[in-house]
Amino acid sequence: MWFSFWRSKDRFTLDELRYLTDQLMKVQFVNDVNKDFVIEALRSIAELITYGDQHDANFFEFFMEKQIMGEFVRILKISKNVSVSIQLLQTMSIMIQNLKSDHSIYYLFSNEHINFLITYSYDFRNEELLLSYYLSFLRAISGKLNKNTISLLVKTEKDEIVAFPLYVEAIRYAFHEDGMNRTAVRALTLNIYHVKFFRDRCIKLNGMVSATTESQDPESVSSILSAVDEVEDNLYYLNDVVSAGIPDVGALITDSMLKLLIFPLLLPSLRIEVSDGKKFSPVTSLFLLVCVLRILKIKDLANTIAAALICSIQPVLPNSEAKLNGFKTDHDETHETDGNDENPSGNLESSSLIVSIPSLCTSSSVQHYCSGSASVLRDALISYITNGDDMEVVGSLSLLATFLHTKELDESMLDALGILPQRKQHKKLLLKALVGEDSGEEQLFASENCISKDGSDSELNIYLQRLKDQYEVSCSYQEVGESPRVHRFLVLDALISLFCRTNISADTLWDGGWLLRQLLPYSETEFNTQHLQSLKESCKKCRTELIVEQRGSWPDLLIHVLCDEWRKCKRAIEASSPRREPKSILFSTKKSSPSDVMPIDSSFAAGEMMYHRVKVFVLLHELKIFSTGKSLPDQPPILPPADFPEISRAKSAGLTTIPKLSTELNLVDSVPCRIAFERGKERHFSFLAISIGISGWIILAEELPQKTRYGTVRVVAPLAGCNPRIDERHTRWLHLRIRPSTLPLTETEKNAANLKLKSKSMVDGRWTLAFKDEASCKSALTMIQEEINLQCTEVERRLAPLLSDEV
Repeated sequence: MWFSFWRSKDRFTLDELRYLTDQLMKVQFVNDVNKDFVIEALRSIAELITYGDQHDANFFEFFMEKQIMGEFVRILKISKNVSVSIQLLQTMSIMIQNLKSDHSIYYLFSNEHINFLITYSYDFRNEELLLSYYLSFLRAISGKLNKNTISLLVKTEKDEIVAFPLYVEAIRYAFHEDGMNRTAVRALTLNIYHVKFFRDRCIKLNGMVSATTESQDPESVSSILSAVDEVEDNLYYLNDVVSAGIPDVGALITDSMLKLLIFPLLLPSLRIEVSDGKKFSPVTSLFLLVCVLRILKIKDLANTIAAALICSIQPVLPNSEAKLNGFKTDHDETHETDGNDENPSGNLESSSLIVSIPSLCTSSSVQHYCSGSASVLRDALISYITNGDDMEVVGSLSLLATFLHTKELDESMLDALGILPQRKQHKKLLLKALVGEDSGEEQLFASENCISKDGSDSELNIYLQRLKDQYEVSCSYQEVGESPRVHRFLVLDALISLFCRTNISADTLWDGGWLLRQLLPYSETEFNTQHLQSLKESCKKCRTELIVEQRGSWPDLLIHVLCDEWRKCKRAIEASSPRREPKSILFSTKKSSPSDVMPIDSSFAAGEMMYHRVKVFVLLHELKIFSTGKSLPDQPPILPPADFPEISRAKSAGLTTIPKLSTELNLVDSVPCRIAFERGKERHFSFLAISIGISGWIILAEELPQKTRYGTVRVVAPLAGCNPRIDERHTRWLHLRIRPSTLPLTETEKNAANLKLKSKSMVDGRWTLAFKDEASCKSALTMIQEEINLQCTEVERRLAPLLSDEV
């Protein structure tokens, strides 16, 4: 029978497939005599099915009709020959990898034949070659997994998944002694858990963020948010897998995340400047690191990332094309997103990292520390805080905040990063002192300049060694010869420097205030003279700006905004966690230049500026109070309203509260005028400017015919910000700018993208009032100026305690 197999004929025909199948079905046992035929038949069938998938659908129709998958299973059962098992696994691998039709793959994965081949008890004891083919077979299956095919491979009972044979069998060899087998299992798990897919989603997100950094319109913001949701969903899925308790899965996902995403793409982008535009954006990298740490609850992953951040990066420069920061300009080219870009050993390609813990300088100056060789990634984070743009500052602060809240992170890592909270550091030193460790007692009661004798922490050393052994990163840990406070002083210096910056949004500064309170929650002991002086000078500048706002366009809202923002800021910096979600990293909250979105003389631009100044002043004032060791009051020190004056225009008009339409007024102080709100429809009114306390209004009233010198309110507008001006050519005309009674827009990450679109509708009103003569026009102008002065004077009186030099 098997000798006739060698006849000469066209092999790629349906007749050939029919012949081979018929001969295979006649095999009742496999021995040394017929094993060669069986092996060749299996190999040829794979070739024919692959050929038919691309040229003739009848081939696979015949394959299904004759249930050849069942024949494969039968051959495996009746054969004890290793060569046949190897060929069968190879045949299946070839077919699975090369079949393009979804219909064909669905058929192969159905009827439990694949699961039988997966769970069959192969004898691997003395056959390493068989194991290699078996793992290749499993890997081929994993390459075809998607949301539709995976349901064909899981076992269910009562509509509940009870087993996943592909993963269960593969994971047995995750730590096999043979490196090629470990690589095969790693590739398989990547396919199952879509770590490569997750990396591709991250790369896609980076492209979207990089393309919209300068201009974020609503459409691009929506696209970014959708991509963010997809990234987070993938991470939550991976975390669910880790939480399922499957042995070693956490280690595999950690290994994959580090080797495929974090080491080659995210961490280098924090320091690398690449001229070809292929690099990851630091903003995207910071966001992704935050997401990974927040969602994936894996201790080794968190601690390895932290260890990498405190390492100095000194790659070998192979040629003159290397940038000054130490990486080749074509670094990213070694990490293209092609599906077959696996580094079989899983090690970092080119530019391998040399890691050490350097002796830190004793200077507390951020500028001095960061202007040198800032090769430690932790120092890159500090540099972003002191010199980066708004998004980079938010990203750096968010990453440090995330480390603080990562329960899986060892305290030695927080200490090395410079963000171990004061209370935790004191507790740590106290425990050392209690158990008799001399270094702990000395550091607990030592001055800040005392030399530390605590050479290193065991956990830190463990992960530094792991970087060297597992990821081929050369690591060493040298004793740091400074006080344990030196790391936190660097972060503290950076935060104080941040509060002195004028090109950063108030929301971002509040994030920095939250981090400062986390590091120093109870006392002022770690604020030095330079810190206090910097805060004092910044607070003085903000106070000067706020004094200007007392006579600006929005004095009537200033006290309300101050009180409201005081409460919000106190709540924000004393909260247990940051107030903003990580996705805020991707959206600029930078203070808008008024001319970017609206006219420079717009009251809306002035209102935005007022809100920004208030938020910054409130933060600095609260930090200044905190720096003295005092607790923050719930309300700012603002005086109560003054008593209603005996003599005023408001009293003469009979007005004691906010004027409403149809309210009756005494028009004794009014000035007659005309105004046209519609073209060709001029109306006659009595004009009044009135203030009560910090509020003020422009009122147009109609005289009551039956009641002389009395009228009813028809139009009301805010007095503040009206910018009265007599027309240069027509001295009987008075021009007024009419702003809304409340500020409808404050710029946040939720509405910043819509600011430009809304600016067209946010236009101040413009009134031109015509009076009977020049004297009447000047009288109206004087009335406005006097009432505005009364209004602003009351604002100044009430804010005097807050705006004084004393805290």
